[in-house]
Amino acid sequence: MGLFKRNPFGHILFIKKWLIRVLGAMTHKRYRGFNELQIEGSEIIKTLPDTNVLFISNHQTYFADVVAMFHVFNASLSGRQDTIKNIGYLWQPKMNIYYVAAKETMQAGLLPRILAYVGAITVERTWRSKGVDVTEKREVNPNDTENIRIALEDGWVITFPQGTTKSFKPVRKGTAHIIKQHKPIVIPIVIDGFRRSFDKKGLRMKKKGILQSFIIKEPLDIDYENDTIEQIVEKVEYAIEQHPSFLKVIPAEEIKAQEELNKMRQWDY
Repeated sequence: MGLFKRNPFGHILFIKKWLIRVLGAMTHKRYRGFNELQIEGSEIIKTLPDTNVLFISNHQTYFADVVAMFHVFNASLSGRQDTIKNIGYLWQPKMNIYYVAAKETMQAGLLPRILAYVGAITVERTWRSKGVDVTEKREVNPNDTENIRIALEDGWVITFPQGTTKSFKPVRKGTAHIIKQHKPIVIPIVIDGFRRSFDKKGLRMKKKGILQSFIIKEPLDIDYENDTIEQIVEKVEYAIEQHPSFLKVIPAEEIKAQEELNKMRQWDY
């Protein structure tokens, strides 16, 4: 790799590699130490091609979810089975991993800008501005969809199709359009425990000893030619377990049992 070799977005790969190494070292204990990340399905990662893979996931924090994915993907590619043990997997990280994020989020301070350099594809949200839903939906910026196409052609893209950290919000049709147009391999991921572990931004630890779950599922079965946008949206909702049918009233005794279990899992440091 040349010292000043760049990716399609102009980022210097040497700088990006060191950012991944340093940020990875700083965040590793958040998932293996202070908390415990329970991974399922990591063997799927090693079977994927190097480009045109789209990861879809539910969303619980702005940044901790994505950081966990960088850890899991690189650990899996380095031969680790459902674990991020031994941080050495970050020495030669996969350099063509990108993630879709709101432009306003990634421009809100120095740290988000640094995280953006690691692989953010920033997009302008058409339905929300400065944390508030807009009454008149704005037009999609064609540069945003073009950048997602470029990223898929260069590597893997992570997206959160609900566009929010709130549970059971509708999946945005933009993700379905991307799937139908670019025909990527679509890998669903379901995460849990991040909302209890971190603050909303995913930068500050809120609680230790939380069991975080990270489930990687088999590629989504999609008929790119015949499935409608609505059908793809529904498949995505089911795959990331955010379809309204998953919403249920949790009995009080179940909530209490889970709280007691979390107390037992807390460790002293």
